[in-house]
Amino acid sequence: MVDPPGLPEPLDGLAAACRALPPSLGPVRLIAVDGHAGSGKTTFAGRLAAALGGAPVVHLDDLATHEEPFGWVGRLRRQVLEPLAAGRTAAYPAYDWTLRRFTGLRRAPAAPVVLVEGVGAGRRAVRPSLAALVWMELAADAARARGELRDGPDLAEFWAGWARAEHAHFAADPSRRYADLQVDGVTGRIVRGTLGQPVTRP
Repeated sequence: MVDPPGLPEPLDGLAAACRALPPSLGPVRLIAVDGHAGSGKTTFAGRLAAALGGAPVVHLDDLATHEEPFGWVGRLRRQVLEPLAAGRTAAYPAYDWTLRRFTGLRRAPAAPVVLVEGVGAGRRAVRPSLAALVWMELAADAARARGELRDGPDLAEFWAGWARAEHAHFAADPSRRYADLQVDGVTGRIVRGTLGQPVTRP
């Protein structure tokens, strides 16, 4: 059965390519999904995780905070990367964006493939641990408009502050240029010119 035009294609081929990568973090192949806020990272990571048979997904929104939107590297390293590298399940408290504090507990077992998604997932501090980096291709202004529409006017002030922080982050630590694969943030389809790249990280 062929998908109608405009619908995302199945990700079985990409899932197979991810499984074929050499481990990058202990026994784990860590795949990052990066892009601007609102570009479709969470949706795409969910689709890829399903194609991988239920691969664990680490959401960077669980590690970021209002005060430190990009200050989560230490938490990611201690609570996620180091346990996975040792073949252990990562367990970490999740930030509640309404209560403005860490609460609850998330777990990510050291599966053959683990996904990490969020703005900055492909930053320089994380790239040495990655088997592949996926970039969601959607311009910052279009992604922000989508996010604001999704979240409503009550979060307009938050989005304004976030946009400034995100711009500063990518200006200092760009990740798009290091991506092995690009995905159209509107259609969810793999950008054809990058289709052969997910197994060729420099």
